[in-house]
Amino acid sequence: MLSCPTQWALDAPRRVVACVALLVVGAAIFAFPVVSDLSAGGFADPGAESSRATQLLAEKFGKGDVQLVLLVTEADVGDPGAEVGRRIADALADSPDVLGVMSPWTSPPAVAQGLRSEDGGAGLIVADLRGGESDGPGYARALLERIDADIVAGSGVTVTAGGSAMVFSQITEQTLRDVLIMESIAVPLSLAVLVWVFGGLVAATVPVLVAAVAIVGSMALLRLIALGTEVSIFALNLATALGLALAIDYTLLIVSRYRDELAAGREPPAALRITMATAGRTIVFSALTVALSMSTLLLFDVPFLRSFGYAGVVTVALSAAAALLFSPALMTLLGTRLAKPPGRHGRGAGPELVQHRFWFRSTEFVLRHALPIGVAGTVLLVAVGLPFLHVKWGYPDDRVLPATASAHQVGDRLRADFVDLSGTESTVVVPDADGLTDADWADYAAALSRVDGVTAVAAPVGAFVDGRPVGPAPAGAEIAGGSAYLTVSGQAALFSPESETQLAGLRAVPGPGGRAVLMTGSAAVNRDSIDSIAAKLPLVLGITALVIFAVLFVLTRSVVLPLKALVLNVLSLTAAFGALVWIFQEGHLGALGTTPTGTLVATIPVLLFCIAFGLSMDYEVFLLARIREFWLRSEKSASDLDRSVVLGLAYTGRVVTAAAAIMTISFAGLIAAQVSFMRMFGVGLVLAVLVDATLVRMVLLPAYMKLMGRLNWWAPSWR
Repeated sequence: MLSCPTQWALDAPRRVVACVALLVVGAAIFAFPVVSDLSAGGFADPGAESSRATQLLAEKFGKGDVQLVLLVTEADVGDPGAEVGRRIADALADSPDVLGVMSPWTSPPAVAQGLRSEDGGAGLIVADLRGGESDGPGYARALLERIDADIVAGSGVTVTAGGSAMVFSQITEQTLRDVLIMESIAVPLSLAVLVWVFGGLVAATVPVLVAAVAIVGSMALLRLIALGTEVSIFALNLATALGLALAIDYTLLIVSRYRDELAAGREPPAALRITMATAGRTIVFSALTVALSMSTLLLFDVPFLRSFGYAGVVTVALSAAAALLFSPALMTLLGTRLAKPPGRHGRGAGPELVQHRFWFRSTEFVLRHALPIGVAGTVLLVAVGLPFLHVKWGYPDDRVLPATASAHQVGDRLRADFVDLSGTESTVVVPDADGLTDADWADYAAALSRVDGVTAVAAPVGAFVDGRPVGPAPAGAEIAGGSAYLTVSGQAALFSPESETQLAGLRAVPGPGGRAVLMTGSAAVNRDSIDSIAAKLPLVLGITALVIFAVLFVLTRSVVLPLKALVLNVLSLTAAFGALVWIFQEGHLGALGTTPTGTLVATIPVLLFCIAFGLSMDYEVFLLARIREFWLRSEKSASDLDRSVVLGLAYTGRVVTAAAAIMTISFAGLIAAQVSFMRMFGVGLVLAVLVDATLVRMVLLPAYMKLMGRLNWWAPSWR
């Protein structure tokens, strides 16, 4: 399979480079408007009960699932604040992009009262928008521009924009800035590491060029996918970070092996053929493992997770393809200019000199003390992972944005002064309300109001508190088109155990007249999303383990080594998960500049598992492939096993260290992200890569192999 690209590179390298350059230019032109086709949402399961309820509310009652919330503030919300507020509300009501508007100046008194702060210094305008998560944010930005220019400018009134529409809009804008910052940090640092590894700028430039090809191609394919299905904008972060990391890693392995062959005295054509037959084969197995591991994300129903599956598979495939097709042509053109500079020739080039390498000596030390080192390393990783036992799951809200974002500021004000509008309420939708009597509604509303933590229920026949009617029908309840909805206000904080208990109690109440009901709201969406992920998680975990086992079995022809790899992967990820809980959920280290909510976004550990689990196989394949080369050449005695492990790590230690450094740099760029769960994602990936490439691969792997002896290479006799 690899002989064709090798021969193309040897026969017509300039033609290969020219074709790749033309493809990259075309892909860049197509990929340029990719952001306009991506979504800032996608965290909910479209088929869940809460999603169906939200869709029905929009269709029957004009209540959009995306809102624009404007906080109008002045010393006294009177004149001119009242005049400005009325004009804003009227302008929103006249817009075809707005489904409905509530404000203190234009709504009925019962509604208006809840839209004023207690001190009278602020009022809220709430507009339900068309377009959902995809188009709603764009409508919000356009409306704000007109309002600021035509109404607010020069009025002396401050209008701060928030609500889900602005959360999605500001997430999109922030993500684009984060991607640019991430690349501006990662590319120069990666180039510096490559210059250190290769001892020259020429060889270091090859992996960077390959990475550029992979990233541009990934952007183009993401846009193509987005034309047919929902793709999250956060997939851009993964595509750029992963493309840079893997493309450089793969090319680093190829160029390093090519330089070793040149240093051994082979001519460039022969060196390239050997490189592609060895390092190229390793890259194929590595890419296959990583891509298959990430493809399991496509099994989830949550668009956010599926988007990372698309980005992961596409980026891994293009990174491997670019490394295997583009880099051989570049290497042929550069020829002996890629050779090791004077002073590096021969150092560790042969088995008789390899003992001078640091990894040779360190691995020998690990093998001499395999039992205590293996036990100590395992205990350490388990201890670091213990906080994960106390994880609490949550749903992203405005607090994922920095505190300077207007949507975050409005959200803080809602939680402080407008509790009933801060997301603690639930909406109950009755799809079939025909024939229900006032008594049916009263009985149902009274039963809902008796659930622990419920403060009030707004029903079509009146308001209810503690099982008793307390007044006429307020806003938040309506019958239309054969359907109806009620609003349940509660005092339980979002994502708390009390909120979960309250939601379970509400769902346990039989519907009015025995009719089926659908429930939505922040608590319901959060619970449905977690349930959706949990339902598919066993299948995803099982397929991931099976895929990795199968690929490593084909590579090593061993049953034991794949099982060992799975155990080590779980250990390294457990440590990363524990650190995330300790930092971001519990707020240690200042939550690294984010706003702790006492929860972790449920999608992030799943992403980390599927992505980091696959990436860890990158180094596993690098190491095991080289160890197996030495093992197959040996007499297969116990001492030969030790020497194979030592030589395998000695020859790949520098490459794996450099690859891990570059991957860490790439993912560390995500830590600069101002969207909190992407920062958490970056921290998790960096920790997983560092732990895996140092403690796991370079310490625990040789220790475990020493303890298992010849059992490492056991397989059924029918192999």
